[in-house]
Amino acid sequence: QVHLVESGGGSVQSGGSLRLSCTASGSIFVIDTMGWYRQPPGKEREKVAVIDSGGRTEYADSVKGRFTISRDSAKNMVYLQMNNLKPEDTAVYLCNVESHRVTEIDSYDYDNWGQGTQVTVSS
Repeated sequence: QVHLVESGGGSVQSGGSLRLSCTASGSIFVIDTMGWYRQPPGKEREKVAVIDSGGRTEYADSVKGRFTISRDSAKNMVYLQMNNLKPEDTAVYLCNVESHRVTEIDSYDYDNWGQGTQVTVSS
């Protein structure tokens, strides 16, 4: 079982910055894609940014140019640097880690989620 712990959330004013961190521990096996999602109040969960094992990144259009995702594979950590925050960025931010393991018999894929950290941006 994988345990994900997010940190770095908080309350900032519009234009401010925050850096989110997520640490994976436990039965991680091989980590593939790591990413951040968010769920604004009363809305569906949406993808914010992901980074694969080769370092390729993908961002939601709404955060391009403002957010930067990075990972430290040696430490099983993923980060999200958020600059020029806007009130519409207010949400619970969740860390996601996709991993897999291969046995002699079969392969298994895992989709792991953290509990989330609150980000609140005031105007």
